[in-house]
Amino acid sequence: MEEWLSGWTWNVESISGLILLMTPFVFILLERYFPYQKGLSIFRKGFWIDFLWYTLIQSFFLKILIFDYIIAPSEVALGIDKTGYISHWPLWAIVLFFVITHDFYIYWFHRFQHSNPWFWRTHEAHHSVENVDWLAGSRSHVVEIIINQTIEFLPIFFLLDVQTAAIVVPIKALIDALWGQFIHANIDVKLGRLGYLINGPELHQWHHADHAEVYHANFSTKLALWDWMFGTIYKPGFKPRRFGVWYRFPRGWAEQHVFSIFRFKVSDWEDQGIGKQINNLRINLLNRMRPWLPKSWFADRLDGHEKYGPKPELYDRIHRTRSNSMA
Repeated sequence: MEEWLSGWTWNVESISGLILLMTPFVFILLERYFPYQKGLSIFRKGFWIDFLWYTLIQSFFLKILIFDYIIAPSEVALGIDKTGYISHWPLWAIVLFFVITHDFYIYWFHRFQHSNPWFWRTHEAHHSVENVDWLAGSRSHVVEIIINQTIEFLPIFFLLDVQTAAIVVPIKALIDALWGQFIHANIDVKLGRLGYLINGPELHQWHHADHAEVYHANFSTKLALWDWMFGTIYKPGFKPRRFGVWYRFPRGWAEQHVFSIFRFKVSDWEDQGIGKQINNLRINLLNRMRPWLPKSWFADRLDGHEKYGPKPELYDRIHRTRSNSMA
């Protein structure tokens, strides 16, 4: 039995990894042919920060931290690594149970982050993307990931035996990744009546909009049902004009995390001295790639804020709620 589970685990992990490698190409293709925001380039502003720092580097180290140094020691210390309270359930029922319960938690924690001044600082980086596409969902603060993924995967190992958990985790992680790419994708798709149940780009693109009407709305991740049920839905029937946070936000991964702790004047860092040199280096590296790739893959300008002008500075010691800041 253990040999069969071991083989199954290897197969699930391999298939999940293969799917994750293929899906970006599918979403990029769909974004080219059915764009929500027209003219959005593949290498849009912030692409390399999201891909290299958030998707590859940060995810790699946080996976080790969460699974090896938080979940595993907790499981052994409590002596429940072989219990498997619900391991006898069918696999589909186990996965569905964890998808729904975790999505319900995410709705309320997400909603709390938007209303609490200090927890907003663990979430603002995610909203700083000004061109929302399939990769935008990867931009999340270190603390936000640690909280959410610990709460997501800890119950899986607590309620399942090790072998079953090792199968469920990659399946659940794959569903999270695919759904995250889907709801952030720059795809103009309408779900119709299905949109009362599940979430898609139509609602989540609005959630990332820099419009006061939606600053406290559309919190659902997988199931739009929660927004409809608890009265936080916003679906106006037209598209937003601008995206991102309403104040100027740092571009780099390190600066974004420092900004969440200590508010500094972003222009003082990015428009002069070493900060400006770092930003110029990023732009120059992208410009070197231009001759080899199609023009449509690149933004016309890489310094941001071209269309609507620069956003105001925000470097006070505590975050003002979005609704108050618009007053």
